[in-house]
Amino acid sequence: MAGTAGRTSPDLSELTAGGAVPVGTGAGTAERVAAILRERITEGYFPPGSRLSEEALSAALAVSRNTLREAFRLLTHERLLEHRLNRGVFVRVLAVEDLVDIYQVRLLVECSALRALGEPPYRLDDVEAAVATGERAAAVDEWAACSTANIRFHQALAALAGSPRVNELMRNVLAELRLAFHVMADPRRFHEPYLTRNRQLVDRLAAGDAAGAERMLGFYLEDSRRQLAEAYTMRLAAEE
Repeated sequence: MAGTAGRTSPDLSELTAGGAVPVGTGAGTAERVAAILRERITEGYFPPGSRLSEEALSAALAVSRNTLREAFRLLTHERLLEHRLNRGVFVRVLAVEDLVDIYQVRLLVECSALRALGEPPYRLDDVEAAVATGERAAAVDEWAACSTANIRFHQALAALAGSPRVNELMRNVLAELRLAFHVMADPRRFHEPYLTRNRQLVDRLAAGDAAGAERMLGFYLEDSRRQLAEAYTMRLAAEE
């Protein structure tokens, strides 16, 4: 796709910054490498269309190329990367159909997590923390950090289900969704309204109104899907 195929990896000097644990060696090394790369993709460190250099990444992470290739395989299975014949491994560029499917999964999982809540009070520490982080990022015009906080907010909502499998599913779905956020020409205009809606959702849950929060979330996700899909369609058409 025009405008994406020629991108290269960003500077890798900060790849494992921000508290990432050393990769190490032995069993599970490929999974740890995949976790670091997944986290960086989720944070927007590797934008869609970026080519991931085996040589540079294996040196930056101090792992073998075989280990790195296994990590690539894991992330390709998660739909975050794709292998292009004779060209290498790239961060995926989503299609509009991917967005529609992602939001269908989000509606099913996130709304179900709220619907299944028992009697209040609910354990909202992680939800509240994500909202507060997003508000602080917005206050200093750090919209990439605000986007990451929003991802964390929805991960925390799904985690209210208390299921490790739901957590893993949402981790992968939300990491894939982050690939689409880069199409927004004005990230402030996209993310700022949802800061208020995130706060309203957590306040409704804190008040013990899970049913009301679920209804709010349903409208919220539909608005987000429509807005993102429209922007995405326009951006992809412009790049063809």
